[in-house]
Amino acid sequence: MRKGARLTSLPAVLAGLAAMAASAATAETIAPDSVAIEDMQLTQSLTGAAGDPVAGREAFADRKRGNCLACHVNADLDSELFHGEVGPVLDGAGDRWSEAELRAIVVNSKDVFGEQTIMPGFYTLNVGVNVDEEHAGKTILSAQEVEDVVAYLTTLKED
Repeated sequence: MRKGARLTSLPAVLAGLAAMAASAATAETIAPDSVAIEDMQLTQSLTGAAGDPVAGREAFADRKRGNCLACHVNADLDSELFHGEVGPVLDGAGDRWSEAELRAIVVNSKDVFGEQTIMPGFYTLNVGVNVDEEHAGKTILSAQEVEDVVAYLTTLKED
């Protein structure tokens, strides 16, 4: 050991690393009002972290979060009831759209398809009028949940 070097306790080192990781994760998250969709794509991750397709599948099917099944048929979730037919069938979505296109669609479909689409933007603060106070100023999904849903959608390939 070098003369004058100090030993730091393992808990202090771990706490410092955890604080740095949390700070880095927060610093990398793009705020909803700073998202830039260009040419119907959003190439940059919202969080800087990879999405988890398993968590994305859960958010996709969750009626209180993504609620994607309310509008989309998805054979991967055929055990779930009440698939909607308003939006396109999502079987093969990972073949039809790139990750950047899927991210843009999930973040704010109106920036991709135009105001006529009824699909909500899941990571935008521009959600319309008469928003309940409890939900005002909030996104439907978090940045990481968007990345998770996108990761899941990229796994949906044609058979």
